[in-house]
Amino acid sequence: MESSRTIELRLTGPPAPDDLGRICAFLETAEPADVVCDVGGLGRADLVVVDALARLRLAAGRGGHRLVFQGAGPELRGVLDLVGLGGLL
Repeated sequence: MESSRTIELRLTGPPAPDDLGRICAFLETAEPADVVCDVGGLGRADLVVVDALARLRLAAGRGGHRLVFQGAGPELRGVLDLVGLGGLL
């Protein structure tokens, strides 16, 4: 996909379910773009965070976006590798 448009997201903590739903709905309906999501401020890497990132990835894919996560620390990288989602980074 070639896109001259970039959508930037910054997660500063695990998103609340309502916020995550709004972000996913936006990604599913927005014109295809490159999406850069800074996850450096997420804090503790737990299953809530893994679920949120997986949902964002699915929503971006449904919307035709290319999603890149940046700023992941070693803990988040390790957890995502453990659950088979290391390819998201």
